[in-house]
Amino acid sequence: MGVLTVGDLMNENVVTLAEEESLSLADSVMKLARIRHLPVVNDEDVVVGLVSHRDILKAQVSSLADLSSDRETKLYETISVSEIMCTPVRTVPTDMTVLDAARLMYEHKFGCLPVTKDKRLVGIITESDFVAMVIRALEEEAAIPQSAG
Repeated sequence: MGVLTVGDLMNENVVTLAEEESLSLADSVMKLARIRHLPVVNDEDVVVGLVSHRDILKAQVSSLADLSSDRETKLYETISVSEIMCTPVRTVPTDMTVLDAARLMYEHKFGCLPVTKDKRLVGIITESDFVAMVIRALEEEAAIPQSAG
């Protein structure tokens, strides 16, 4: 089978944002797509930032202020993604081994790694991708008949 690479495991259907888009849009996109990470890209699809679900929670003031949901929505529409995104963002190439990517995520406590080729975003690999890979491996192992020892 060979060495498994990030390109083999990554999700190529990446939802992204532009820097000028709003916190409100980021929150809505995450809820609709049921995702926790949104790479922020420029016009050339180069990753310039990353917004996580945690970043949105930190930016939201509803738990601290008594705002109506209408006023809260209006406020979130005035906050741009560039104000809350994390920078710089660690990206990885498609040919990095899955083991190296897993170590990187574990050591730095990253929830995801945007995947790039020639500096352009081509995919994303997340903690969920690794959990799914482990589940598949354990199911395959369970399906193999054990020899009597």
